[in-house]
Amino acid sequence: MFTGIIEELGAVRSVEMRGEDARVVIEARIVTEDAKEGDSIAVNGVCLTALDVRQDSFAADCSRETLERSTLGRLRPGAPVNLERAVTPATRLGGHIVQGHVDARGRFLSATEHGGSWTVRIAYPPEIARYLVFKGSIAVEGISLTIAELTDEHFEIAVIPKTWEVTNFSHLRPNDEVNVEADIIAKYVERMLKSSAISSGS
Repeated sequence: MFTGIIEELGAVRSVEMRGEDARVVIEARIVTEDAKEGDSIAVNGVCLTALDVRQDSFAADCSRETLERSTLGRLRPGAPVNLERAVTPATRLGGHIVQGHVDARGRFLSATEHGGSWTVRIAYPPEIARYLVFKGSIAVEGISLTIAELTDEHFEIAVIPKTWEVTNFSHLRPNDEVNVEADIIAKYVERMLKSSAISSGS
């Protein structure tokens, strides 16, 4: 589990296809400080298992499902990536509960600056529309954010200067795909309501 508070902007060192899967090597120094083989690290919001952990890098294997559902299949050497270590029992939950399980790929539409802060517009696919609410939580590229405006096709988020500086948002270009994870609470509520309806025969 993660909080959506990015710790470090790393970079892809290499991508090696292994059949339908892939192994990526990520350059990093902060998230590798206390990381061990088998630890979870979120890369652009995707929970991956750290392998071959070194002082300045770690590797991770990506399954076909991960490559197809997220943007990791499009990573190339040199690409900037948002990194976050998994939470501990003593971690402050500064963002919201982020599982690292990407629901869909959205599309970066635009970013408008307002005195150092930014309004970012993201298009989203219809299958996640039911989980999005005005002022609700959303993770984009692993970043915990709040929906500031919501339409049937896109949502807007306010990005403070610090977030813009330490994440890959400043590297995005119009029509770039981004990883989107909806709030897990919305998914559980939906599941409970469906179960309740089935039980009552509705």
